[in-house]
Amino acid sequence: MSLSSVLSADAIDSAIKDCQAPDSFCAKKFFQLCGLSKKSPQDVKKVFGILDNDASGFIEEEELKFFLQRFRPGARVLTDKETKAFLSAADDDSDGKIGAE
Repeated sequence: MSLSSVLSADAIDSAIKDCQAPDSFCAKKFFQLCGLSKKSPQDVKKVFGILDNDASGFIEEEELKFFLQRFRPGARVLTDKETKAFLSAADDDSDGKIGAE
């Protein structure tokens, strides 16, 4: 399954273009632009499964660095600052990883 089976290619392109510059990534804005924030919980879990590169059930810091590349091959890698901010915002239990819930 690919992300374009859940999200429109145009919306993904718009979201990627919005954060091309280093340190310009904002997860909340990205999710709004790509349309993920309007998807059902089932669709969000499908996307999570695609982003969970090692199928561990969690998205760890190393996977977050390449987050944008999962949406579009060739997209930039998140900076360390962006990765840490993203992890901090989404890691509700402070275990260093993001669960599907």
